[in-house]
Amino acid sequence: MLDSSGLSRAQLRRTLREQRRSLSPTQQRHAAVALKRQLSRMPELKRARRVALYLPNDGEIDPGLLLPWMQRKGARAFLPVLKPLSDNRLWFVHYHARTRMTRNRFGISEPHTRLNAGRARRLPPWGLDVVLMPLVGFDAALNRLGMGGGFYDRTFAFTQRVRPAPRLIGLAHDIQHVDTLPFQSWDVPLDAVVTDRAVYR
Repeated sequence: MLDSSGLSRAQLRRTLREQRRSLSPTQQRHAAVALKRQLSRMPELKRARRVALYLPNDGEIDPGLLLPWMQRKGARAFLPVLKPLSDNRLWFVHYHARTRMTRNRFGISEPHTRLNAGRARRLPPWGLDVVLMPLVGFDAALNRLGMGGGFYDRTFAFTQRVRPAPRLIGLAHDIQHVDTLPFQSWDVPLDAVVTDRAVYR
């Protein structure tokens, strides 16, 4: 666990991103297998029919091994897409083997909305059952340090006032666990954090 005392959010973000990028391909594969094992045991995932996840970038832990398991149980996967002409929010597009992809303005692969039947495949965030979201760091109180853009916080701010709401589950390598993170007023609380080693609730 990283001692975060004396480090700013920017310094923490830089340190933790360097740590996860330093993991070897073999370490990343082992972590992905362990993560899938943890997730497939969770009641929230066993019940879910519409699950948002992400394609790993910048050393993020990979939830992709969960996809065949989801397909076998009849759940549909959705990927986040940067919502154009909006205040840094996300929408979600159904993802499957034939989904046509493009690169967004950050160079991250996402479904091409115009080439994937457009609106018919989009789902608003409140239509999801579970959201598996990446993070840079987390603490035992389930505070989340993201990349700094606020996309997930803005998109899921409604979960603070609307019920039922999607279950928000952060995913990380266990090395991204820090002793404490400052809570900001705009931070959206997580329901759990799952790593390659543990489930934190």
